[in-house]
Amino acid sequence: MLTKGGTFVDNPLRDVDLYALTSEEHSLGRSNLDVVQAMLDAGVKLVQYREKKKTPVQKLQECEIIRALTSRYGALFVVNDDVALAQVVDADGVHVGQDDLPVPAIRKLLGSGKIIGLSTQTRQEAVDALSLGVDYIGVGPIYATRTKEDACAPVGLDLLTWVLQNVALPVVAIGGIKESNIAEVVRHGARCMAMVSEIVSKPDIGHQVRMLRRIMHTALQEAQQ
Repeated sequence: MLTKGGTFVDNPLRDVDLYALTSEEHSLGRSNLDVVQAMLDAGVKLVQYREKKKTPVQKLQECEIIRALTSRYGALFVVNDDVALAQVVDADGVHVGQDDLPVPAIRKLLGSGKIIGLSTQTRQEAVDALSLGVDYIGVGPIYATRTKEDACAPVGLDLLTWVLQNVALPVVAIGGIKESNIAEVVRHGARCMAMVSEIVSKPDIGHQVRMLRRIMHTALQEAQQ
């Protein structure tokens, strides 16, 4: 729900600027645990666990440790797609796509206290999300991306702008966002951005996170002038 000032009441992403995802295959040989530790040390406030090629046991073992780490740092922990895994490790929430378990069914399983995020790629999907009871939506891919094998063609900044202006839900801009285009995404209204390889594939993750956040905040200050 929006307040008169245009901010959201009970917005789970209110303190989140960088929405960081795991991807061990892009992490220069480092483990997800080492990468997440570096992210949290650098001030990341939300980590999404997304691993498609690991066994259920491997995922459970990693998520139990990441849950403990994020709790220690006061950061949110979201699991991609796997509602059962999110339940077992007591994650803060789950992020799903259009073809995953329906949101109402997920809400019944997780209850009202957990976060549900939904990926959207069209105006209609974003509008429909309002009636589903999600806590935020991802909009994208804004640009072409290589870290998600089943990603659709880029939806562009126009869709992002339209959704921000017409759909009363917190929005995460996703897909192909990097150092060179962050400022452009901020100018189109985004305040929270999902990144994978732009963080995990860098030699110094802490330095990268701090630089990306600095660029975002500078662009935001300029946009508000």
